Amino acid sequence: MTNRQGIPIWYKLISADADAAERFYGSVFGWRFERTPTAPDMDYRIASANGTGVAGLMQQPEGQEMPLGWLVYFGVEDVDRSVRHAEQAGASVHVPPTDIPGVGRFAFLADPQGAPFYLMRGASEEDSKAFRCGGNVPEGHAVWNELVAPDPGAAIAFYGALLGLRKEGGMSMGELGDYSFIHAGPDCIGAVMGEGPDGRPGWQVYFSVNDIDKAVDRLGQAGGRVVWGPAEIPGNCFALVAEDDQEARFGLVGPRTR
Repeated sequence: MTNRQGIPIWYKLISADADAAERFYGSVFGWRFERTPTAPDMDYRIASANGTGVAGLMQQPEGQEMPLGWLVYFGVEDVDRSVRHAEQAGASVHVPPTDIPGVGRFAFLADPQGAPFYLMRGASEEDSKAFRCGGNVPEGHAVWNELVAPDPGAAIAFYGALLGLRKEGGMSMGELGDYSFIHAGPDCIGAVMGEGPDGRPGWQVYFSVNDIDKAVDRLGQAGGRVVWGPAEIPGNCFALVAEDDQEARFGLVGPRTR
């Protein structure tokens, strides 16, 4: 993928029960799943929305400790160089730069405050469509990336130096501090905030839905629950934080039509 440096190019859910996760997200977003032959010794599935790949679903390998939940892949021009810079800035490397034939080169890290994330340079010359920003985003695509960090300022400095992300604008959250918007080039890709009473540190992805209330209905029927919201946000939309039936957290963003 040739997306601009710092743009999220992929998302992955690591699940203790991939079959259950496939049923859940298929019900909530209408995703269709296809197993990939790229790693025959690994249960990895591609989720598609309207024929476009938007995320991966991976069964937690037996006997391996991996963080369960949603993870973000950030696009970079040079994975090896970026990993060296991340290490110098205090990040830890859990999987060093590794090639996946026909897919690209990636590395798995944790930032200096412990939040896990991926770096990747895709093999394809086409841009990834997993993340979309702006209006009229199709249902099931990621639209927002939110980092909860014990020290938001230090997090913004780290990702600014590593990926070129910059703080531009934001809003006050009272005792919780600022909700700082982060940009990659001209695009606002998400925000960084401090830890709240019910928050979890780390990156959290929000997906687009056509109707927030109908999505909440599907969420409940599939065994998930709403943690926070829906709350109105700029753009005549509503946002919420939810948990799937295995307690992996993610967000929804969409209009209210009722």
